[in-house]
Amino acid sequence: MNRADGLSLGKFGIYTFDFERQPAALMRESVAALEEQGWRALWFPEVGGREALTQAAFLLACTERMQIINGIAQISARGPQQAYGASLLLADAYPGRHVLGLGVGRSRPGVKPVTAMAEYLDQLDALPSSSSAPQAPVRRILAAYGPRMLELARDRPTGAHTYHVTVPHTAQAREILGPDTFLGVEHAVLFETDPAQARATARRHLSVYLDPGSTYNLAKFRRLGYSEADLSHGGSDRLVDDLVLWGSPESIADRLRAHLEAGADHVAVQVIGTEPGQTAMPYWRELGEELLH
Repeated sequence: MNRADGLSLGKFGIYTFDFERQPAALMRESVAALEEQGWRALWFPEVGGREALTQAAFLLACTERMQIINGIAQISARGPQQAYGASLLLADAYPGRHVLGLGVGRSRPGVKPVTAMAEYLDQLDALPSSSSAPQAPVRRILAAYGPRMLELARDRPTGAHTYHVTVPHTAQAREILGPDTFLGVEHAVLFETDPAQARATARRHLSVYLDPGSTYNLAKFRRLGYSEADLSHGGSDRLVDDLVLWGSPESIADRLRAHLEAGADHVAVQVIGTEPGQTAMPYWRELGEELLH
């Protein structure tokens, strides 16, 4: 996937878990407001609640121009045939507006994630095209962090999507991907200027990723250069401050731009700190004022 003629998502987009917990009416209102503000891309994960491709279809139907990205749809949640059929329909119904982001999700015992993903892509690519339906291109990206998964994203017709990484990692990822593969980077932010309050909220957000059972995330953080002390007791200030950008809107925006300078094509901004069921719209508006103009 060439950076120039592949994914054109703009420099910044919104990444949110919030729609997992919101009624459809509020989702419709929120995504329409984001589009009106000028956001060109909305990313959302699949965490075991709403089905990823059904939700993508709903959000596409609620908008006219915005691109909707699965960030990610778990390959463990549906077979290649189901992913192919759904994404082909979305590509046909909403040309150039859906991106199928794929991630491993629950790993198969004894099978490395990169092997599982390569096998899944092989099966996707082997599926026959339907001669009766228009063949609009299905655009896809891979959740990738380690060198081998990034290489897979580079060598197959995909882009790469990273999550909870640092600016130095973005530079390393660009080096592996080369100049032509799309790189989208998620980063969490918090509109809080009090250090103690900001770090307490950030630690609550990071707790699931620092849990001893979250072996993949812990390994990722170690590879980013964090010590066992950094990963203990809720995370060191250094770890927390690197993974969750907090402060004024201006300072947050400046730090987000560092990913672009390091080689990212796009930064998906995740606002944390809102209560379940509430909307982050006031913060999204502030971000838009800093990042979209």
